[in-house]
Amino acid sequence: MSVTTPYFDQLFADNDDPWAFRQRWYERRKRALTLALLTRPRYGSIFEPGCANGELSFELAPRCDRLLSCDTAEAAVGLARNRLLGFPHAHVQQSRLPGQWPAGRFDLIVLSELGYYLDADDLGRLIKLALASLTPDGQLLACHWRPPIEGCPQTAEQVHGLLHERLDMPVVASHHEPDFLLDLWGRDATSVASLEGLR
Repeated sequence: MSVTTPYFDQLFADNDDPWAFRQRWYERRKRALTLALLTRPRYGSIFEPGCANGELSFELAPRCDRLLSCDTAEAAVGLARNRLLGFPHAHVQQSRLPGQWPAGRFDLIVLSELGYYLDADDLGRLIKLALASLTPDGQLLACHWRPPIEGCPQTAEQVHGLLHERLDMPVVASHHEPDFLLDLWGRDATSVASLEGLR
């Protein structure tokens, strides 16, 4: 069974940064690697489900014309909205996925530390919805902590394995280390150098 909303509500009940996104070098470095893995300097539209308090959202906002972030926890949504106040093109809404998937098309979908909270059925539904929402040259980025998390129905390896199987798109870029998996899939696998006429 997927992890339910009350679990996340409790995490944010008396802590505005339950995973220490702002304090830990691990988290700051991982965000930098996540952003560096993106093969385009800018995207038309980005969707980031499971945005928590908006730390990654804040880094994604300058890289796009439109950013939609969401979270299932009401407190997280409020924190993310405050974090993004300086970006009028960024919007945060409260949504429980995959059931409340947004309308619209996205050039990039970012699944950061989200997939293992979903069981295989819900993750499969989310992948199907993501595929239907991607633009013809759209990309999907996934980043997940590798050690098992108590109460989570899946591991990072299971999540990325299912993504690779169901997305049926080439891996454009990847970075794997003992702590986390970071993969970028894209409908257009042209390399950055080729896009700039270097190859």
